[in-house]
Amino acid sequence: MAIWVNQDTRLLVQGITGKEGGFHALGCRAYGTEVVAGVTPGKGGQRFEGIPVFDSVAQACTETAANATMIFVPPPFAADAIMEAADAGIELIVAITEGIPVRDMLVVKSFLAGRSCRLIGPNCPGVISPGTAKIGIMPGHIHKRGHVGVISRSGTLTYEAVWQLSNIGLGQSTCVGIGGDPVNGTSFIEVLEAFRGDAETEGVIMIGEIGGSAEEEAAAWVAAHYDRPVVGFIAGRTAPAGRRMGHAGAITSGGKGTAEAKMAAMKAAGIRVVESPADLGTTMAEALG
Repeated sequence: MAIWVNQDTRLLVQGITGKEGGFHALGCRAYGTEVVAGVTPGKGGQRFEGIPVFDSVAQACTETAANATMIFVPPPFAADAIMEAADAGIELIVAITEGIPVRDMLVVKSFLAGRSCRLIGPNCPGVISPGTAKIGIMPGHIHKRGHVGVISRSGTLTYEAVWQLSNIGLGQSTCVGIGGDPVNGTSFIEVLEAFRGDAETEGVIMIGEIGGSAEEEAAAWVAAHYDRPVVGFIAGRTAPAGRRMGHAGAITSGGKGTAEAKMAAMKAAGIRVVESPADLGTTMAEALG
């Protein structure tokens, strides 16, 4: 099993005729994902490396039965692209775009409320079920099919954790990069809930960072609802208060959102917290016995 992406995923790419969109559309197709369409307004009727291009998501869905989208639309227009996909009935929306204004994402969150679709991101590497399908920018070759789920706010640290796991023979069920923006589509808890329902996922690596309270909330959920091993890491321990570090959401102020508070909450919940990301793989191996 896997969560959210599998052999039935039919992917369209919004922004496929752009440099990044085109490059990663082909990367997903080469990995085995069925890329059925692209969307670029004004370029409908063209083909990109054999992939039909449409003017709108609604047209693409009607013609190709696409059920997932990957978004590479520039930041000023990305929120509209997300809402267009949701309005067309797309089930899984993966927004790779970085730099979408927070105000725009608040509009998106309100628009998506009550709709039967899932947004992953924005500002994320995407989601991959190794050996089956990927939607995103992650290097597929480092992944290995297996039984460890990975959730992370950091793309780079996701790759580090996956590399360690694969090198010691621990494959992954699904890896989800939820993004590092202050307002995103999918939370740690929502991914953990999905992993709980997946019999193939025997343990989870959860990588957080400073800023916000998502990790503390996830830790409380784990303590109450999750009985499989969880290994955690919090990035940004040395970041000065009040200064954004990397991601837009990685900022501490007023003593809140600190690495220390997050690590303490995770440890109290029974999560095995590592001091260095270099220990993620071996700690998971020990937890699984």
